[in-house]
Amino acid sequence: MGGFLNLQGKRTLITGGTQGAGAATVALFRELGATVLTTARSRTATLPAEMFVAADLTTVQGCQVVAGAVQDRLGGVDIIVHMLGGSSAPGGGFAALGEAEWQAELNLNLMPAVRLDRALLPGMVAQGSGVVIHVTSIQRLLPLPEATTGYAAAKAALSVYSKSLSKEVAPKGVRVLRVAPGWIETEASVRLAERLAEEAGTDTEGGKQIIMQALGGIPLGRPSTPAEIANLIAFLGSDRAGSITGTEYVIDGGTVPTA
Repeated sequence: MGGFLNLQGKRTLITGGTQGAGAATVALFRELGATVLTTARSRTATLPAEMFVAADLTTVQGCQVVAGAVQDRLGGVDIIVHMLGGSSAPGGGFAALGEAEWQAELNLNLMPAVRLDRALLPGMVAQGSGVVIHVTSIQRLLPLPEATTGYAAAKAALSVYSKSLSKEVAPKGVRVLRVAPGWIETEASVRLAERLAEEAGTDTEGGKQIIMQALGGIPLGRPSTPAEIANLIAFLGSDRAGSITGTEYVIDGGTVPTA
């Protein structure tokens, strides 16, 4: 991979870069020569302090802190990768989602990207170049009504926002893209598989099958790995993808059943 792509000297902000696909993306971008700044609420021991800023991006103030750190430490930005996302909403369908739950889903999955783009895109436009990658989800097409209605709706909003933004800034030299993962085998998803397995009286592999069945099946027969997500993001952020903008790339092992 290192011989194929070159991100040498690219000033890069990657949100949510301390675990899962975010951590894999941070590692790959560094390997390919990018100067990376990443953010989460707390730093892991493996991340050097100089490439990390602690912030709660679900708040206006947290986004302001990160935008300021990008200017102070990087002097601007060439690539932004919005990895941050997730859901803490309870199961139980639409009736279980009150005002607080809906606001939390939007504050985590939509507004950090909107706020950071608003702060940092003017610099990209001024320099006439840049790449913004929004990590959405296949759940905008395949919501799970029992548990992920709010998350799926927020990711759908992020996808439409990303498309609109791409049309506005592409003529100014800035590419805007989306990456839509399906199920990624992270530490958290393995823990979920283990919990489901225990409840069903099966092993971890059986727990994974439960998750795949809930998604309607994965033709590839397995989830994606964090490294595979990072590979796609690195390509799209590189100059080799120089004419690609406004599109969404699904990486889900074939989960989405339509073209």
